Amino acid sequence: MVLPTTTMTSFTQYFTGPARDFLVRAVDLALEEDGPDLTAKAVFVRGDRLTARIVAKEDTLVAGLPIADIVLERMGILSVTQCDYRAADGQRVAPGAVVALFTGPAVGLLKAERVILNFLCHLSGIANLTARYVAALSGSRTRLLDTRKTLPGLRYPEKYAVLMGGGCNHRRDLAEMLMLKDNHIDRAGGIPQAVAAVRRAFPDSRPPLEVECRTLEEVRQAVTEAPERIMLDNMTPDQMREALALIPSSIETELSGGVTLDALPALGALGADFISVGRITHSAPYADFSMQLAQVE
Repeated sequence: MVLPTTTMTSFTQYFTGPARDFLVRAVDLALEEDGPDLTAKAVFVRGDRLTARIVAKEDTLVAGLPIADIVLERMGILSVTQCDYRAADGQRVAPGAVVALFTGPAVGLLKAERVILNFLCHLSGIANLTARYVAALSGSRTRLLDTRKTLPGLRYPEKYAVLMGGGCNHRRDLAEMLMLKDNHIDRAGGIPQAVAAVRRAFPDSRPPLEVECRTLEEVRQAVTEAPERIMLDNMTPDQMREALALIPSSIETELSGGVTLDALPALGALGADFISVGRITHSAPYADFSMQLAQVE
């Protein structure tokens, strides 16, 4: 058995069940934060309509564009808005490209503008940074993983954006897989004791197990316990190389801890299954999109 690793998928495939519930709640919160658009209500009258174009202002991947439908639906104006999507998530577009065109109620589109752009710019930025990290691993067998270092409430959309950049998802919540980290291992008295505790707690069936190792001796202990994956945490490249030689191919391997873009080619050459990087979600810059609006006569 290997650990579940979510790879490239479509928006509708990804956002089902809890993933969609969390996304809808994030959209609702964003709309609530903005409150009513009193300025637009003062200037526009009922029946006024606008055409809104979302335009890329830089070379960028697209991620999160279908969230616009959810925003408009939660506002109650999707049924009276014409939506023309001219780009798809995961697609790279050039500066000046129109990725979507909406025609609908003026006050509604003005309120939706910033919420739609905030999601689109943030998620596309994550996709862009992820793509750079994936490119740095080109030619190796190693796949890029994200982490749980995500903004509260945005875990699912941010991890979806990683997929649009060509990366893979690590566990999306604490129940998706078991991970014995330093605090668990220290409390249990060592790796054998920690693994035994997990197996006692889940005797019949359990999620896959990953064990975090800080030293070569811990790697040796973990190998004896045969978890599904072993993580090498904050080791030097030489230590990683030696540790990987100790782990049989039946156990997946993951490198983690302070991984930089410049270091990725050399780390990929070590031959681990995965490298996990928190920076692709917690430090990604916004992609630059704008919404251009014009009144419909």
